[in-house]
Amino acid sequence: MPEQRILVVDDDEGVRWALSRALERAGYRVGLATDGPAGEAAASDPGVDLVLLDIRLPGRDGLAVLAAIREARPELPVIMMTAHGTLQAAVEAMKQGAYDYLGKPFDLDEVLLVVEKALRASALADEVARLRQNVEAPVERSGIVGASAAMQQIFKAVGKVADTELTVLLRGESGTGKELIARALHENSRRRGRPFVPINCAAIPRDLLESELFGHEKGAFTGAASGRRGRFEQAVGGTVFLDEIGDMDLGLQAKLLRVLQERRIERLGGEGSVAVDARIVAATNQDLDAAVLRRAFREDLFYRLNVVTIHLPPLRDRREDIPALADHFLAGFAADQQTEAKIVSPDAQALLGAYDWPGNVRELENVVKRAAALAVTILILPDHLPEALRRRSTARDAGSAEPFPAAWLKQELARLQGSRDGKLREHFVGCLERSLLTLVLRRTGGNQVKAAELLGINRNTLRKRLKELDVFPPDRG
Repeated sequence: MPEQRILVVDDDEGVRWALSRALERAGYRVGLATDGPAGEAAASDPGVDLVLLDIRLPGRDGLAVLAAIREARPELPVIMMTAHGTLQAAVEAMKQGAYDYLGKPFDLDEVLLVVEKALRASALADEVARLRQNVEAPVERSGIVGASAAMQQIFKAVGKVADTELTVLLRGESGTGKELIARALHENSRRRGRPFVPINCAAIPRDLLESELFGHEKGAFTGAASGRRGRFEQAVGGTVFLDEIGDMDLGLQAKLLRVLQERRIERLGGEGSVAVDARIVAATNQDLDAAVLRRAFREDLFYRLNVVTIHLPPLRDRREDIPALADHFLAGFAADQQTEAKIVSPDAQALLGAYDWPGNVRELENVVKRAAALAVTILILPDHLPEALRRRSTARDAGSAEPFPAAWLKQELARLQGSRDGKLREHFVGCLERSLLTLVLRRTGGNQVKAAELLGINRNTLRKRLKELDVFPPDRG
């Protein structure tokens, strides 16, 4: 590990000499600055690991320099130095983000102790950030996740038609994310900032759907105590998303066709028409071509809606997106629960990849959130997945799951053993080691001799760790 570099900013030559001598003897490299502007400039060097900063400085006072450092390098620990008469300034420095402060005259052993603690805390913060980076989803929670070729084609299509006024028809199985794509079309169009109004045509009774779409006047039907604007009027200037358009009644299809042609709607019970300016995006999980042939869907409306068609693939046709999607949902769940995001083990990841996902992305989201709730450690194991998923995944591709994730777990253990913080090491290593021992014992049917051989340790060490971590061999009877 390279020597860590400490920057000392103080206008007192004696203080600079004493600190630099003590720090160099402790194995640190030391940089010096004599005034505020010079200290601020020197702290911008990414090679500086910590700053010892005096509050009273010529050119620019220490609090101003601290503020500049915090803005430019918020991760850089800064220790303030102050005479006893400026205690209030030291308190203010702590409020502004200083790691600690030292009162003058100070003991050099105390200085070295505080410096060591600050550097250790900084290293720990970096390590936790790296661990979280491996777990958290790299996309916004509201975004669309997918690096597969199929999803890239969809993103290209959205980019091409979003800023037009063309009607778009989204086709795909339930749970493939049609509403997310509809929202992406709206947010990337010239209508962004205006209303996006979704309506599920299959979820509303047919006798009420017309009122929901076009609104009604007072007294138009029993219970209509007052007039009400429909979804098209609510979406003026924006986008109407007609989900499950294939379930719409034929009579209402004719009225929707007129809206598309004339851009005007008629409220129930009204005497005139109302102009509406709303883009239409429709979606269906049905085969509309077949519905047209059996006269269950109007052909003229189909052609009006089918100006631009985007097909969303089922999740089983883009399995390479499953790991990223799982991490995305786990990160969202962790944020909602204010907990650490869980990691999917290789065995569990293999099962997710082998499953056919009849419910598509929506089903995957529910499965990984359930698994995160059941997992008592940071690691999601196959046992945390629904039994039906484990059974169907195994039946589909019995040889696809990685037979033994010990190498991966041992690699993670080795990486985390280097942590310089005992609590962090104990937490993460304990989680992973407990999972490793459980999996090995399960694979060997509880045979501790075989388990010890696989782990590369002797049997006595294995027994000791099993007892310390409360891991019990499976019942072999």
